Amino acid sequence: MNELQLKGNWNEVKGKLKQKYANLTDDDLQYSEGKTDELLGRLQQKTGKAKEDLKKEIENL
Repeated sequence: MNELQLKGNWNEVKGKLKQKYANLTDDDLQYSEGKTDELLGRLQQKTGKAKEDLKKEIENL
């Protein structure tokens, strides 16, 4: 998952993540360009998954 891929389809990915993980909020899923690690850190805290697992999951959505 690179920055450009994430930026390009983030709204779609965000919707799918919210469906899968009901405890995620819009604030948790707020994406800012250049802050991918920060976003993954928030997702890691909420889901309990490793960053690499989250990256793979997002790529497969």
